[in-house]
Parts: sequence; C-alpha cells; structure tokens
Amino acid sequence: MKKIKPWLSAMRLRTLPLSVSGIILGSCFAYYNGHFNPWVMVLAILTTMSLQVLSNLANDYGDGVRGTDNDERVGPERAIQSGEITPEEMLEAIKKNILIVIVLTLSLIWVAFGPTNFLFLLLFVFFGGLSVYAALNYTMGDSPYGYRALGDIFVFIFFGLMSTIGSYLLYMHTIDHVVILPALALGMLSVGVLNLNNMRDIGPDANAGKITLAVKLGIENAKKYHFSLIIGAMVLSVIFSILYYVEPYNFMYLIAFLPLISHIKKIKVAKTADDFDSQLKVLALSTFLFSLLLGIGYILC
Repeated sequence: MKKIKPWLSAMRLRTLPLSVSGIILGSCFAYYNGHFNPWVMVLAILTTMSLQVLSNLANDYGDGVRGTDNDERVGPERAIQSGEITPEEMLEAIKKNILIVIVLTLSLIWVAFGPTNFLFLLLFVFFGGLSVYAALNYTMGDSPYGYRALGDIFVFIFFGLMSTIGSYLLYMHTIDHVVILPALALGMLSVGVLNLNNMRDIGPDANAGKITLAVKLGIENAKKYHFSLIIGAMVLSVIFSILYYVEPYNFMYLIAFLPLISHIKKIKVAKTADDFDSQLKVLALSTFLFSLLLGIGYILC
C-alpha cells in the first residue's frame, strides 16, 4: 500500500485535464456537425490519458537517471528522485503502460473506422506510434528532444493540432477548417504550460545541461514568449468566434480569459521559482476551462 502514493505522484494525475482538452474540443465540434459516437470519445480520452501517464513516467525516469531532478528543483518531488521507486521499477511500469496504450489505440481506431477505412486505419496506427515515440523521447534516449529545446514544438503538435484535429477526424472521417483555429489556440496555451514549467526550472535545467527554450531565451525573453502564447491564443479564439458566429453561446469561453489575464499579470512580476510554480495549476485548469466552454458554446447552438 505504501507504494501507491509514489506511483500516483509519478503519474502526475493533475496533468490529465490538460491532456484531454483537445479531445473535448474535437468531440464537441463533431457533435455540433451531427457526427458523435460516445464510444469514440471514451476511448479517445482513455488513450490520451494513458499516453500522458506514459509521458509522465518516462519524464520521471529520464530526468531521474540523468540527475536533472535534484535538490535545486522546485515543485513536487519526483519518484526516482525521492528513492521511493527505483529506475528498474519505473522502466518496467513504462513497458506495461506502452502495452495499455497499444490496446487502447487499436480499440479506438477499430471503433472509429471499422474494417473498411484501411487508409485511416494505417494513418492512425502511424499517429499512435508517433505519440508513443514523443511520450518516451522527451527525456529518455541518447538524444531526448526535451534537452534540445524542441519540447515546445512537440507539445504544440500533439496537445493542439493532433489532439483537436485528430479527434475530430475520428468522428467525421474528414478534416474541416472549422477546427483549425481552435487547435492552434489550444496548442499555444498548452505550450504556455510547458514554458511556465521551464521558466520555473530554468536554473536547475541549465546547470544539469537540459537546454529548454526558456534556458536559450533567458528569463525575460521567456516571459515575452509566454505572453505572446497566451495573448495569441486569446486573439485566435476571438477571431474564430467572429468568423464562425452562430449564437452568443459561442463566446462562453471568454469567462476563461479572466484567470488568463490574471495569470499574465502574475507572471509579469514573477521572480522566484515558487512564483512560476504557483501559476502552473492556474494556467493548466484555465486551458481546460477554455476548451470546455468553447466546445459547449457550439453544442448549445
């Protein structure tokens, strides 16, 4: 029983709402267009959450064995760093999680496309493999992309474009321009969460040789980059609602702008790692709220 707490901590369940934000958006727009399958939504959410947990375990393992997670780091203590879970145990859990991801991914593809859409089957098998690669190689492997300032690109692609447009494709079997701007906005907010995390760890990461974009930019430029991500996402979403206006419900997501604006003000004066850490949950939950309200705003039309 005493092992349950460190494993739950290693899985970082608080990251799951952000990971499913794109699935919610894609599902809501598919519902609005009359093509919704509850089993596709359930399996898509489970698949995405299992990939997020895989990424979290791999991140714990990669940073743990490299010594990046050390006493300098601010935030919750990692599992390997604490010594409560060994690298060998973590690696075994990663292998089991990969099997879960494979089963869920194949189940999702089959329910969404059946045996007749062979090209879509192949496409999403490829996407599934690519997602597993991205989850594992952020901090694991000989040349992890998270150590080469490429994490922002991968988060933008997988948390924004692939999750939103990909989930919409699962229902509709076609790509529609209606989901492009929401996908871009969500991708920018998701990158903002990563950048906030990297600004918090900028000192320890630099000392450990983990070169994130925040390390490359320096704290002041990383802040400017952060503001451009959040404000850019807000602008894109307003443009989207104007272009695709149906009813006032379409602007429900503006409620999420209130914590986002407050967040920008807090980051502007942030100086310590604790200042940045305290805003991680705020930005992640605001992003989830944004996607939820944006999607519901079209379901209610």
